[in-house]
Amino acid sequence: MQLTPRYGSDPVLMLDGSPADICGPAVRQRRRLAATLATFTDEQWSHPSRCEGWTNRDVIVHLDSTNAFWSFSIASGVGGAPTQFLATFDPVASPAALVSGASEISSAEVLDKFTASTDALVQQLEGLDADGWSALAEAPPGHISVSALVHHALWDSWVHERDILLPLGIAPEVEVDEVAACLRYGAALGPALARNRGDARTGTLALDVTDPAVAAVVDIGDRIDVRAGSVSAAADVRFTGDAVELLEAFSIRIPFPQVIDPAHAWMLSGLSETFDNPVG
Repeated sequence: MQLTPRYGSDPVLMLDGSPADICGPAVRQRRRLAATLATFTDEQWSHPSRCEGWTNRDVIVHLDSTNAFWSFSIASGVGGAPTQFLATFDPVASPAALVSGASEISSAEVLDKFTASTDALVQQLEGLDADGWSALAEAPPGHISVSALVHHALWDSWVHERDILLPLGIAPEVEVDEVAACLRYGAALGPALARNRGDARTGTLALDVTDPAVAAVVDIGDRIDVRAGSVSAAADVRFTGDAVELLEAFSIRIPFPQVIDPAHAWMLSGLSETFDNPVG
């Protein structure tokens, strides 16, 4: 299924808080992943990941390509000319084609390329000023702030880090600020993608979870607004329990840990429908 990004000056997704706060978690996660990969054996590189049909090497080929895209998109947005490349992007077929096209590259070369693109992205993020973090740039939902784009980049890399490590029997690091940022974004992404496809329904999704503690509300209207603070008593869907488990569910890696009223299941299906994997 092709994406249907919303372009222009009216972002479909907004996150509250200081825009630059995402820099620390995003930089840490990427540096950690690169350092972990530098210790991999040939067997670990070729081990199947949680991504169907992809080895760990394939996942990193994919993340290297996303690093390059994020860097280009951020530079274009900060320069005042946000791109519109994703209007013809298929989130299933396009990454698979990129991975297939790199099949002859050795694991050592994949690591070198990923390390270089990671260093370039980190340097770029650490050099952004306040205006840069608030500039509009292209991500799968469309033109959103660079801060929101980096939330997407962190969420994607955080999930793929687990896709690699869990099948190897390695316990992934769990950092409070990384989980909180990914969960807030992951809860908003599905509704944003659904809105972009023309779903006009409105509602409220609330997070009141632990390990780590995250309290936030996702207001779903013409724009998806995420705000921290007290959970709304009037929320249509209210999630409690373990934050990491819930984040895995929002990332369509496991089923949701609680029963969802069918009348409100549409709030959770935007991402799975994008990947042609409907929520049950």
